[in-house]
Amino acid sequence: MEFKEIAAVSGKPGLYKVLKPSRSGVILESLDDKKAKLVVGTSQRVSLLNEISIYTTTEEGSTPLHEVMKTIEQEFAGDTGVEAADNDELKAFLKHVLPDYDESRVYVSDIKKLINWYTIVRQQAPEVLQESTDETSESGDGSVES
Repeated sequence: MEFKEIAAVSGKPGLYKVLKPSRSGVILESLDDKKAKLVVGTSQRVSLLNEISIYTTTEEGSTPLHEVMKTIEQEFAGDTGVEAADNDELKAFLKHVLPDYDESRVYVSDIKKLINWYTIVRQQAPEVLQESTDETSESGDGSVES
């Protein structure tokens, strides 16, 4: 599975695996033990995780969610310790993971959602949190650049 195959549906908790498009929308399967299927129509907002970013104060203005999740995985390996944290601890956690996040545009509710999504992805699709082997320093002709 890849980040482009995982979706969030506005107004619904949790994450969903994108199964296939249908005439009236898209067919999704919940990323939990129930594996419930649902058809989401065009009136509901579906966001793929690879299209979501977190606001930063950098020149780019945001960092992709998948990069932040991979950083959390490298740093904490699943043990974030902030599931029952207060607002200040949640902000400190994100500041540690993404030092230049925009504190005026990223709300505590967003941080809670990030942690919740990270937990779901780690349990249901841990392979997407591993560094991709495609990101090597080899050029297209098979030689290694120096």
